Amino acid sequence: MSNSLLTRVPLPVKLGVLLGTALLAAACGSSTSSSSPAGTSTGAGAGSSSSASGTAMVITTHSGSAGTYLTDGSGKTVYLWVKDPMGKSVCEGACAGAWPPVTTVGAPTATGSATAADLGTITRSDGTKQVTYDGHPLYYFAGDTSAGMTAGQGVDGFGAKWWLVAPSGASITTTGSGSSAPASSPASPKGGWS
Repeated sequence: MSNSLLTRVPLPVKLGVLLGTALLAAACGSSTSSSSPAGTSTGAGAGSSSSASGTAMVITTHSGSAGTYLTDGSGKTVYLWVKDPMGKSVCEGACAGAWPPVTTVGAPTATGSATAADLGTITRSDGTKQVTYDGHPLYYFAGDTSAGMTAGQGVDGFGAKWWLVAPSGASITTTGSGSSAPASSPASPKGGWS
């Protein structure tokens, strides 16, 4: 009977539950103390294995229905947020839970069509180094559960759009045919998405 109930739940509700679970896991998953102000993210999250392993982040490219876009070395898609000013991240707290910053220890490196000269870092409020590309801070989307997923493409969350990043540094504002981007963003937690 539980299978028939599950098939009757609309997709936006399922996506909302998935996002809520990811946010809860991100909020509860840290066992280290931090001097970050309450409500700020430590930058740990999807694809942040470079920080855990002590190696620099690799930024490369992948080609899909929306064109060629940036990923990390494991193939996880990275995004830019239109609300960020150049060279600065304003995605903190719940935003950073849903959109974990791409962090690094050491200078990030480029492969594929990514350009090494466009890579840089900024220091977040918690002291972690966030990777930038052409001045744009880079993020993962908690809803992308495996390499190659682009479910965050075009999502309007936390007050602005999230886009794939072209090797030129420009945002890719089309979803392309067959993209896994949602037609509309799932219901957001109170005070989260706008």
